[in-house]
Amino acid sequence: MEITIDRDGAATLTQAVVEGLEQAIAARRLMPGARLPSIRRFAEAQRLSKSTVVEAYDRLVAAGRIVSRPGSGFFVASAKRVEVADPAPATDRDIDPKWVMRSVLELDDDVLKPGCGWLPAEWMEGSGLRKALRALARDPRARLYDYAHPLGFPPLRRVLAQRAAERGIEVAPHHVLLTDSGSAAIDLAIRLLVRPGDAVFVDDPCYYNFRAKLALYGARIVGIPFRPDGPNPEIFAREAAIHRPVAWLTNSGPHNPTGWRISAQVAHRLLSIAGAHDIAVVEDDVFGDFESRPAPRLAALDGLDRVILLGSFSKTLSSASRCGWMMARGDRIDALTDLKLATTFVNDDLAAQLVHRMLMDGSYRKHVEDLRRRLAAARDRVARELEGVGLRPLIEGEAGLFLWAELPEGVDAVEVSRFAAAEGIVLAPGNVFSPSQSAGRFLRFNVAHSGHRRIFEVLAVALARRI
Repeated sequence: MEITIDRDGAATLTQAVVEGLEQAIAARRLMPGARLPSIRRFAEAQRLSKSTVVEAYDRLVAAGRIVSRPGSGFFVASAKRVEVADPAPATDRDIDPKWVMRSVLELDDDVLKPGCGWLPAEWMEGSGLRKALRALARDPRARLYDYAHPLGFPPLRRVLAQRAAERGIEVAPHHVLLTDSGSAAIDLAIRLLVRPGDAVFVDDPCYYNFRAKLALYGARIVGIPFRPDGPNPEIFAREAAIHRPVAWLTNSGPHNPTGWRISAQVAHRLLSIAGAHDIAVVEDDVFGDFESRPAPRLAALDGLDRVILLGSFSKTLSSASRCGWMMARGDRIDALTDLKLATTFVNDDLAAQLVHRMLMDGSYRKHVEDLRRRLAAARDRVARELEGVGLRPLIEGEAGLFLWAELPEGVDAVEVSRFAAAEGIVLAPGNVFSPSQSAGRFLRFNVAHSGHRRIFEVLAVALARRI
């Protein structure tokens, strides 16, 4: 039986054994049903430790490549291994919020994704994250096995309350609720405030998942035009009298998708109107750490009376380790906690402890300072590139991931997005963000994902053909 172990080509010796046996099985030097050498014999023949062989055999059993028969030994599995290939998103379906979400998540890393809503993995703080993971694993006091507190990891809630105070938001730690993500926090807020048929205000344009989630719960979505200084107060007041909304979902800054920021004057006027019409406010602050000069926060002006403030660390730290949070007055936190227990029970306590360590050791602060510098440089570069191919970036915003760019007259963003999708580029056309479908000439660009020259070459071709 010929089994070659490449001791230099694998990351570990155990992996080298796994790969050597995999190759022997694939080349049919080990046929289905063939008996493998015993652990002792294999270790002696290959001059390996028995523990290395035990781990390699265990991995192959877990992968379904070999089977263990107690008292008899290990045998090559007779059943074929099923390879499952995920289908690519259909390019002939409607380009709507769900299409964008599926496309940016399903397609592989070779596809360019200037339409996605997060940072590239190489921009994330890898060394600090790995350091925190190692420290957490070694710490005998770390909570690795128990369910979390209903409100979430207390030390992290205390730090979040302190961070909020730095932005003028006074909140007690027991009025902070941890969730598994910002999306989970949005979902809880909508569950608390909205019933089927209720009118809900969103910015127009707005974060496309606001629209998807509200539609899921049967809300009547009313868009309020969003300007460089925030939603139009006159239209907000007029539509409030007509529709009597129960809630308004918004970003105060940096706004998604435009990158703009609400002004203090507009924020005060909107809160006054919301108070007059008893409108609850859900303020999504997920991009707040990208700001070097924070915009006014509705939660600070309101004192968390009618505002529910939420955010997460998915955009700045890790999309894989999910940790979100909510801040609200006491009765709402109680109700939100009950909803959380009924839906997700508790949140990911390991992720919360990981975030807490990075906040406390200073690595998170250094990381976001570096991100702000990189994003500022990327925004300038991408704005120039877009102008060079005929788009007009609306650069009133000064922070965050996004540039909101206008196409020339007569060019449709959806058709440009279809053309780009066929070329392996996922764009985010304006109308996926617009309840009124009035953003047909706009595209949202994630500046951190827009560094590849091919993006602008494809855009130039699309505009030249007047797609």
